[in-house]
Amino acid sequence: MTNPYAGEVTLIIDGQPQRLRLTLGALAEMETAMGEDTILALVERFEQGRVSSRDVLGLIVAGLRGGGWQGQASDLMQAEIEGGLHGAARIAAELLARAFTPPA
Repeated sequence: MTNPYAGEVTLIIDGQPQRLRLTLGALAEMETAMGEDTILALVERFEQGRVSSRDVLGLIVAGLRGGGWQGQASDLMQAEIEGGLHGAARIAAELLARAFTPPA
C-alpha cells in the first residue's frame, strides 16, 4: 500500500501494483537521464504540457527505483501499464506533484 503523505503513488504494471516514490537519488538519476540541469526544468515542462513519452518513462522509472524496484527502463518496453500512455502520464504528473507538495 502506498503512502501519499510520503509522496508515493501506485501504478499497475502487468497487472501488479507497484509503489513509486521520488527519492533524492531517484530525482538526481532522472535529471541526468532527461538531460536537464535542474528538476525545476522538468516540472516546468510538465506544467506547460511539453512532455514526451521519454519524459514520462524516465519519471516512472525514477519513481519505481525510489520505491525499491531494481529493474531498467528497457524492462518496461513490453510491459502493460494500466491506462496506457495517458495513465502513465497521469501517474507521472501526480508523482512529480507529490514530491514537491507538502502533506496537508
